[in-house]
Amino acid sequence: RFLKMEEFFPESFRLDLKDERNAFFELCQEGDIWICKPTCSNQGRGIFLLRNRAAVTTYQAKLHSTEEDQLSKKGSCKVPQARIVQRYIHQPLLLEGKKFDVRSYLLIACTAPYMLFFAQGYVRLTCTHYDAASDDLTAHLTNQYMQKKNPLYNQLKEETIWRMEHFNSYVNEKFGRANGLPKDWVFTVFTKRMQQIMVQCFLAAKLKLERKLGYFDLIGCDFLVDENFKIWLLEMNANPALHTDCKVLRDIIPTIVYESL
Repeated sequence: RFLKMEEFFPESFRLDLKDERNAFFELCQEGDIWICKPTCSNQGRGIFLLRNRAAVTTYQAKLHSTEEDQLSKKGSCKVPQARIVQRYIHQPLLLEGKKFDVRSYLLIACTAPYMLFFAQGYVRLTCTHYDAASDDLTAHLTNQYMQKKNPLYNQLKEETIWRMEHFNSYVNEKFGRANGLPKDWVFTVFTKRMQQIMVQCFLAAKLKLERKLGYFDLIGCDFLVDENFKIWLLEMNANPALHTDCKVLRDIIPTIVYESL
């Protein structure tokens, strides 16, 4: 069964497309929070939050000014960096009071014929407790590059990455009975949903892939669980980070690379 995008992907708009950009500026309401990010970047670079209507209006004026500046420079081929805005999920499920997401892996092992593999990854947590109103990006973005900017990182870095087994045990203990979840929800419902979403994204993009024997790619897929246990795809990353900054990653990442090869 094909999923509807709104079932798994937060409402998003491409700012490099005029129709989508205008639709976003018309839709945006006071009280909404949006996350704005480059489409071709990593490690949290260039990401910022639009917290209120005033911030959106200011950003709209900046985009308009940049567009006019580009039009006035005849012969200029420089294109502004493509960005998307995505509705911020401000009621995420928390682990020990901290925001988290899950990095899992999709290996496109072959495109002629198509062959896909899934690998469990790990849980990424923030150093500090979650506060939706915080201006500190390290409270909102879980990747290691951002967490290293938090002064508590060196003290807490081993706590910012959990194995999936640890996550599963925590959900069983803290949320299972209270939320009516089946036992081992992480390895059953959650895992199946991640795979379902990955397959659908692959089917949407497969005709854009070069079909040559020997071509493969490892994709890092980031999922967020909200407080209602709804599973959201945040993004899919080409060339995912393979750093081994803590003990859990030193165990997991080499295995991912070895099994991919």
